[in-house]
Amino acid sequence: MTKKAVIVFSGGQDSTTCLIHALPLYDEIHCITFDYGQRHRGEIEVAKQLCKKLGVAAHKILDASLLNELAVSSLTRDNIPVPSIDGTASGLPNTFVPGRNILFLTLASIYAYQVGAQTIVTGVCETDFSGYPDCRDEFVKAINKAINLGMDYPLQIETPLMWLNKAESWALADYHQKLELIKQHTLTCYNGITGSGCGDCDACDLRAKGLKHYIENQTKIMSGLKTKLGL
Repeated sequence: MTKKAVIVFSGGQDSTTCLIHALPLYDEIHCITFDYGQRHRGEIEVAKQLCKKLGVAAHKILDASLLNELAVSSLTRDNIPVPSIDGTASGLPNTFVPGRNILFLTLASIYAYQVGAQTIVTGVCETDFSGYPDCRDEFVKAINKAINLGMDYPLQIETPLMWLNKAESWALADYHQKLELIKQHTLTCYNGITGSGCGDCDACDLRAKGLKHYIENQTKIMSGLKTKLGL
């Protein structure tokens, strides 16, 4: 039986790390990228380029602009500024796009059904993240169950980064000898700047702190990662 996986692929650090981790594990990879009118829509072109670099022929870009119409966030509205890192914010950040992962995982599941994939891989994580409720393990397990019931199809949603901190995510990229690719060619920044980004938004802050921590503690973190993932 051919092992097929659908990667929810934004072209950012996390989804690209998931892709490079998945490549040796599956016979056939399909990447799906969502265009929802996001502020950092440069990620769509980055995703295209990364698929070419990594030899992924099956890359679908899906119009999900209805999300932009419904979900009010600084990532869907140009008149709402992306917050800078000042340590004073409380509650959910305005970069939270309500329903985004509900929609993305639902659409990715329909696509997986059509191409006969048994697995969906997504880069959500609740160890180092911005507090988004739809990145939690509890949510992923709940929607996985609902999707399987709703389609009567045995899909498994895999979250390889769920219990990794950002330093360990960098270590995983390094383990696959793709550290420089992730550093230079992914787009994580909410303001749409590839590589190290703007350095001022929460996404850039998490990314930079994780990389610094990994570089300073490389041997220890890599050893821990291998134990954690059984590499």
